[in-house]
Amino acid sequence: MYAWKNVMLTVALSGLAAALPGIAAAQNTPVGLWKSIDDETKTEKSLVRITEAGGTLTGKIEKLMDPTKQDAKCDKCSDARKDQPVLGMTIITGVRAGSDKTLWEGGEILDPNNGKTYKVRIKPIDGGKKLEVRGFIGAPMLGRTQTWIRVE
Repeated sequence: MYAWKNVMLTVALSGLAAALPGIAAAQNTPVGLWKSIDDETKTEKSLVRITEAGGTLTGKIEKLMDPTKQDAKCDKCSDARKDQPVLGMTIITGVRAGSDKTLWEGGEILDPNNGKTYKVRIKPIDGGKKLEVRGFIGAPMLGRTQTWIRVE
């Protein structure tokens, strides 16, 4: 009986050890709920849910932190999002994993405050607890970076 318990414990621990790298890798993905932090004012702006379908990331605003902006519309947008509510708006589209699997790129991000879209690069950092979100025009060096914090 004692030997059987040791075998079962060894099997259980082996399974757990095998699963840990997968759990760690799952946290090193942009998929999840993120608190966006304004890079200039350092204030919390919104909660953005990033999802993946078919290898492509999409990000949607789930919550606006400023209670006075709950009914805000994207009046400066020039595409189909013009005059649409910012709450619930898709602001990240078309992002795919890069060749090194730690950098996600190739899509666009919308800044609802000015209505402009930018190319975007997304990189999980700090073990997936934070997300570097870089919006740029042309080359990545011509842009700005926000660091978002994982909520879930």
